[in-house]
Amino acid sequence: MPRDFPALPGFYQALFLYFEPLSTISPAFLAWFFPGAEWFHNELVPLSTASEPLDARTTMAIWQLGNCYMLLGLISSLVFRAIRDTLPDNPEAQERILGASMTALALADVTHIIASWICLPQDLRYSFTSWNSMTHGNITFVLFLLSMRLAWFSGIGRSRYYYGKSSQKSQKSA
Repeated sequence: MPRDFPALPGFYQALFLYFEPLSTISPAFLAWFFPGAEWFHNELVPLSTASEPLDARTTMAIWQLGNCYMLLGLISSLVFRAIRDTLPDNPEAQERILGASMTALALADVTHIIASWICLPQDLRYSFTSWNSMTHGNITFVLFLLSMRLAWFSGIGRSRYYYGKSSQKSQKSA
């Protein structure tokens, strides 16, 4: 039975409580286990030729990147559930804490998109059909997540409890 989560209803709940954590945790396993760090490294930029075998530093960096993916997924999943379960009757507090997390995630989305875009070879930046699933995940899907965060902040498809509301002090002085 789904629990009531007024600050993160319906589609937003499905996306940010279930789908995004799963989609952020899964790259960690792809980098760590199968297909592995070398595959992950080669998929970051869609080129027709594979690179040389990875040295220890590059493998470590890919595994650490996997750890960052795991961390992001776990924080979203566990913190959002803790907010829901700890503050079930306080949608304003739910929204304030979610908003702080969503702000951090939105800023990370922007920098992730920019870094992914800048590091693409010039001839691939506008050749969307040449992008592989990793590139679409790092740019296209992250753009989608960013737009959904902005929609959440704008109150699209949900009731607002804190963001976009006038403060009580402003209302009393009017």
